[in-house]
Amino acid sequence: MRRRRTPSMPPTVYLLALAVFAQGTSEFMLAGLVADISTDMRVPLSDAGLLTSAFAVGMAVGAPLMALMSRRWPRRSSLTVFLAVFALVHVLGAVTTDFGVLMTTRVLAALANAGFMAVGLATATALVPPNAKGRALAVLLGGTTIACVAGVPAGALLGELLGWRSAFWAVALVSLPALVAVVTSVPAGKTGNPAPAGRPSVATELGTLRRPRLLVTLVLGALVNGATFCTFTYLAPIVTDVAGIGSAWVAALLALFGVGSFLGVRTAGRLSDTRPLPLLVGGGVALLLGWVVFALAASIPAVVVALALVQGTLSFAVGGTLISQVLYAASDAPTLGGGFATASLNVGAAAGPWLGGIAIAAGYGLRSPLWVSALLVAGALVVGGAAWAMVRGRAGGARPAVRETPTP
Repeated sequence: MRRRRTPSMPPTVYLLALAVFAQGTSEFMLAGLVADISTDMRVPLSDAGLLTSAFAVGMAVGAPLMALMSRRWPRRSSLTVFLAVFALVHVLGAVTTDFGVLMTTRVLAALANAGFMAVGLATATALVPPNAKGRALAVLLGGTTIACVAGVPAGALLGELLGWRSAFWAVALVSLPALVAVVTSVPAGKTGNPAPAGRPSVATELGTLRRPRLLVTLVLGALVNGATFCTFTYLAPIVTDVAGIGSAWVAALLALFGVGSFLGVRTAGRLSDTRPLPLLVGGGVALLLGWVVFALAASIPAVVVALALVQGTLSFAVGGTLISQVLYAASDAPTLGGGFATASLNVGAAAGPWLGGIAIAAGYGLRSPLWVSALLVAGALVVGGAAWAMVRGRAGGARPAVRETPTP
C-alpha cells in the first residue's frame, strides 16, 4: 500500500519558532520567579502573580490590535519591530526597582509578543498547504514548549543563583539571535494574502466573529488556558509549601511540565488536522480529572511529579487543538485569525492567575489554584457540550461539522 507523503515545513516556520522560544520563556518564567519578586519588591505573593495576568492582558488586547496595525506593513518589518521592542522592555524590567514600572514592562512586552504572534501565525499558515495549519502551528508552538522544557527552568535556576533580574537579562540576550533569524529569513511580503487584491478587508475579517463556531472555540480556548496558567503561575509555592519538595527542585518540576507541553503540542500537531473532536473530548475529560486528583493529592510528592508531566501534556494537547480549530474557523481572516486565537488564550492566561490569586488571598490556601483550574475545565466541558447539543438539535440529530481534514 502506497504511503501518503506529508509535506515538509518551510525553514522559515522553524526560524519563527526560535523567536517564539524567547517569548515563551518570558511568558512562563514568572512561575519560578514570583516568590523572589514578591520578596525583592516587597509586595504580596498574589500581587506578584498579577505580573502574569498583566502580560496576558497585554497579549489579549494587543493581539487583534497589533494584527490590524500591521496589515499594511511588510511581514519582515513587522516581526523585526515587535521582537526588538520585546527585547528592549526586558532590559528595562531587569534594571527597575519599582513594581509599577515592572508591571508596565510586562504589558509592553506582551503587546510586542502579541503582535509578533499574530503576524507569525499568519506568516506560518500562509507558507503551508491549507490542510496543514495544525502542523505549522505545532512547529510554531514548539518554540513555546522548548521554552517550558529548557528556558523556563533555566530562568528559575538563574533566579535561584543570581536573582530574578538575571532571567530578564537572559530573555533579552536570547532575543538577539532570533531577531537576526527573522531579518535574514522571513519574506518581506504583507502579513495577509500575498496578493493585495486577494486580501480580505478589515470588515470581512472582523465579520468572522459573528460565527457561533468560532466564538465557542474562542471561549473554550480561554477556559482551558485559564486553567493551565492558574496552576502554572503558582506551581513553585505549591511544590515547595504543599508537597514539601525543596526549592532546588522547582526548576526540574517546571522542566517536567515543559516536557509534557512538548508532548502535548506534538500530539495536537498529529491529530488536530484530522481527528480534533476525539482529542478535545477525551483530553478535556482527562484534564478535568487530572486537576481534581492534583488538588486532592498535592501533598504527595510522587503525585505532584507525575501530574506535572500529565497535566502539561493534556493542557497543551487540548489547547493546541483549540488554536488550530480557531484558525480553521477563521480561515478567511488570514491576518486577524491568529490575533483571535492569541487573544482567546491570553484572556484565559490573565483570568487564571487572577482567580488563583483571589482564592489564595481569600484564605483558601495554596491548593486553591488547583481547584480553580478544575472548575475552569469543567466550565469548558459544559460550554462545549451545550454547543454540541444545540448544533445537533438544529441538525435533527445529524453530526455537527467539525474540521477533520484527511491527511494529504
